[in-house]
Amino acid sequence: ASAAIWFAIALLLSEIRDDLEISKKEVWTSSIVGVGGTIFMRFLLGPFCDKFGARILFALVLCAASIPTACTGLVQTATGLAILRLFIGIAGGT
Repeated sequence: ASAAIWFAIALLLSEIRDDLEISKKEVWTSSIVGVGGTIFMRFLLGPFCDKFGARILFALVLCAASIPTACTGLVQTATGLAILRLFIGIAGGT
């Protein structure tokens, strides 16, 4: 499930780039920001998994990541895309 959330927007990036009229550099920036969110969440979730258990955190992360995924259609700028991908990147931390 987390892979579906994490990769859902990647398949649509060429269409999103054309629709928002942003450059390839801005698309790459959003991708890097998304991976950065994943790396941050992995560092954050590691100790919490030891304390609370992986199943609880997995469910919480998926619920949290579903909200920005549902808001994908509301993005209007390159900055908005980068912020959206940052929050979707948390799903990769599972």
